[in-house]
Amino acid sequence: MDTPEGPLVVRAGEVDVSGEPGFQDRYLLESAASSGRVALIEHVLGPKMLAAPIHRHSREDEYTFVLAGTLGVIEEGIEITATPGDLVAKPRGRWHTFWNAGEGELRVLEIIVPGGIEALFRRLGEPGGEYSPDTLPALAAEYGGEVDFEATMPLIERHGLIL
Repeated sequence: MDTPEGPLVVRAGEVDVSGEPGFQDRYLLESAASSGRVALIEHVLGPKMLAAPIHRHSREDEYTFVLAGTLGVIEEGIEITATPGDLVAKPRGRWHTFWNAGEGELRVLEIIVPGGIEALFRRLGEPGGEYSPDTLPALAAEYGGEVDFEATMPLIERHGLIL
């Protein structure tokens, strides 16, 4: 899809949402609307929710801007937390994941450059799209990604996370 004539306005009530309460994605700008250059997704996670197992992707850089709550991130083995107004970069090719490290709702804007992997988020948010160690590796590979469930388990145990 080509960039539309005039400004592109995405109205709050007109965006697609996938997932369920406690783990939802709002698709604010998909790659098709930017000629593949960028995607912008709002992730909303309940307390202690892990966004995904530790993973890496070969095609995209991700930038996570915290809107509300406390974001926990592990990137290449280093753990940090970020709070509203903070921006966390997760470059392609590096092992990472993130979770809600607080007691309230976490809301972040995920900026994905170039866009495209949001199609995987959609697939995972569909009914029956739940992932497991048996199914997610092949699905992630379709999008140039890898997952590491073995490295994820200590993180889940250390922080009492929900996968």
